[in-house]
Amino acid sequence: MSLEDSVALHPENSWILNGSRVTRDSAGEPHQYNIWLPGIGIAAVYGVIIAVGLVGNVTLMKTCLSVKSLRTVPNLFLSSLALGDLLLLVTCAPVDASRYLVDEWLFGRVGCKLIPFIQLTSVGVSVFTLTALSADRYKAIVRPLDSHTSTARLSVCLRVGAIWLFSVTLAIPEAVFSDLHTFTTSHTNETFVTCAPYPHAGELHPKIHSTASFLIFYILPLFIISVYYCFIAQSLIRSSVDMPAEGHLHLQRQVNSRKRLAKTVLVFVGLFAVCWLPSHVIYLYRSFHYDQVDTSVGHFIASVCARILAFTNSCVNPFALYLMSKNFSKHFRQQLPCCSSPQRLYSQRSRDTNVTSV
Repeated sequence: MSLEDSVALHPENSWILNGSRVTRDSAGEPHQYNIWLPGIGIAAVYGVIIAVGLVGNVTLMKTCLSVKSLRTVPNLFLSSLALGDLLLLVTCAPVDASRYLVDEWLFGRVGCKLIPFIQLTSVGVSVFTLTALSADRYKAIVRPLDSHTSTARLSVCLRVGAIWLFSVTLAIPEAVFSDLHTFTTSHTNETFVTCAPYPHAGELHPKIHSTASFLIFYILPLFIISVYYCFIAQSLIRSSVDMPAEGHLHLQRQVNSRKRLAKTVLVFVGLFAVCWLPSHVIYLYRSFHYDQVDTSVGHFIASVCARILAFTNSCVNPFALYLMSKNFSKHFRQQLPCCSSPQRLYSQRSRDTNVTSV
């Protein structure tokens, strides 16, 4: 949540109903927080997203890492993607939800630096992992002779580590420059303190920050993915045309498997693009109108929906994979305590075969 959200939640806005809760600070003095009652509903939506995301991503990681037949290169990337989503859901989502409940930043200066850093790291892990997955599908489909199974797992582990390191490096400025800043609302001339990546002074910083984020964490990765998928589509079309009409059943199954894997990755990319685009657009709009704080109800509702949609991206991937892969869905159900007994799970593991599947 950003500056405009904080203004919209300010108690002086007549369209907001507030309750109150009295606590005591470190000095023992009573302190009253204004609780925004409609925010309870928003926080409940966040709670559902967190719960569903925790179950889905933990089960995905457990499935891909514990079932031998699912320890494939794409699934190792997906496990890293799930870990990044878990990090976002456990740390950033509860903080974001709390800001719709009370009208003050509750997590201090350390939290102000840590939370944006974690969020940007998670976003980086997501989009760069999807880019790496697209590159892996390109290599497997267009240049299959360049793949070496014996070194594939070591290579993907190194790439996953590099993705996390790169994402952390790009997020460091977020931790350095994010801080608690005092802002003044123009229509009431009141001041309030909130967490922001830059002070409310000058127009250049917000424009640079929003544009750089949009390019680095959205436009450029999606452009690279699009290029990869153009080559993948050309290769699949060419292989379909060149394939003999009769016989070569094994070759046909291999092509169909490659199509399915490429389609699965493309669905993940599409989900990321759809879920994060509104958040980027609203941030760009705010940054280029930074001297005019939009406190309208319509803008606030759009901001809430964009934030919820962005966090939803961290919980939908396991269920998208569940719907697209019969092999994964079977093992996924068996990893859920409510769907499988320990005896059945052990029996299934003993019958695992080395079938490649996403």
